[in-house]
Amino acid sequence: MPRTSTIVRAGAALAGASIAMMLAAPAAGATEEARGRVKFHLGADGYKVNLHGTDRSQLETWNYVIQLDGGEKLNVYCVEIETDIDTGQDMVERPWDEFPNPNTDFHANRDKINWVLHHGYPAKGTEAIEQALDGTVEFNDGLSTKEAITATQTAVWHFSDGTDLDKDTPLVDDKRNPDAANAEDVLALYSYLTGDKNTGISEPDAALEISPADATGEAGDRIGPFTVSTSGEIDEITNKLPEGVTLTDADGKELTKADITDGTEIFVNVPEDAEDGKGSFGLKASAAVNTGRLFVGENYGPKTKAQSLIVATSDQLELSDEAMVRWSAAGETPPSSETSTTTTAPSTSTEAAPSTTETPVAPQSNEGPLAQTGFSAMTPLVIGLVLLGGGAVTLLLLRRRKGTA
Repeated sequence: MPRTSTIVRAGAALAGASIAMMLAAPAAGATEEARGRVKFHLGADGYKVNLHGTDRSQLETWNYVIQLDGGEKLNVYCVEIETDIDTGQDMVERPWDEFPNPNTDFHANRDKINWVLHHGYPAKGTEAIEQALDGTVEFNDGLSTKEAITATQTAVWHFSDGTDLDKDTPLVDDKRNPDAANAEDVLALYSYLTGDKNTGISEPDAALEISPADATGEAGDRIGPFTVSTSGEIDEITNKLPEGVTLTDADGKELTKADITDGTEIFVNVPEDAEDGKGSFGLKASAAVNTGRLFVGENYGPKTKAQSLIVATSDQLELSDEAMVRWSAAGETPPSSETSTTTTAPSTSTEAAPSTTETPVAPQSNEGPLAQTGFSAMTPLVIGLVLLGGGAVTLLLLRRRKGTA
């Protein structure tokens, strides 16, 4: 009897250990969430502004800093004007759909907020902003950092909280004594960031794809369209097409990199007298992988609110994609397609650039703590085999025990 009990206990222990491993396995594969605290002393301030549409009509503007647990620092702006900063509560990254305050305009305007962040400060430096507005705005002695911070934060509030900058008296006359020139510069940038050019940018998702990857046609045709999907800005067109074959729009106008954005349709224009041939073209782009990430208070609730913050820092990721095209001479059968490959330029960050032919993962910062641990999909299978083997051995031993009894 003692021997039988020992075998049963051993089998039970084996099963219990295996079940415990199975329960623990998914936890090992979980993604660690990015978290950190607001650090006032690391941030930079703008001017105090006069606003309409909020009970807090005079507000300081800041480009705050969240220092993540791993040490990385992210520049952020406020997207919840009626809620105070809480430096004693962890700020945790959340997808846009989990923004916790339904009484704001965040969800209605989040794409426009992200556009402000991509085109404001510090995603773009003051000189880059000046160049973007060249010909439309002339800043007084150039755009200063304080002016850029002020305009960017107030533009974010315009979309997140339904406020408007007082256009007659944009800045509060306080001890820092902003003058009329400062006010004009702030108002000019604010008007640009909230104006008609703001067409919105979706939630951070660094990607570039040309679809289809392969197409065929006949000489004399415009072969296509090839549709571009990207969250970045096109930096370069790589053309491996024979002389005389060009990239155009649907009307035959030759395209430059400045003409190509998300949703652009590209056609390959082949001369009518061309012989059978083939070629390829590609695009290179850079996309921000931090800008637009949302952080909310870990314990956010009616009694523990913390001002929600959105990342304004921009780390660039290099992306690329390529498409193949083949054509036959006029009147001949087009050649059959072959599978083409897509390449991605190596990332300058410590993480690999996401594949441009698959749905990219949510972008992470260069040093962010959002690492995957090594959970394998084979683990449940191996554990199941161990359980089956252990049960078989236990049954065999019990039968042998009965046979010798």
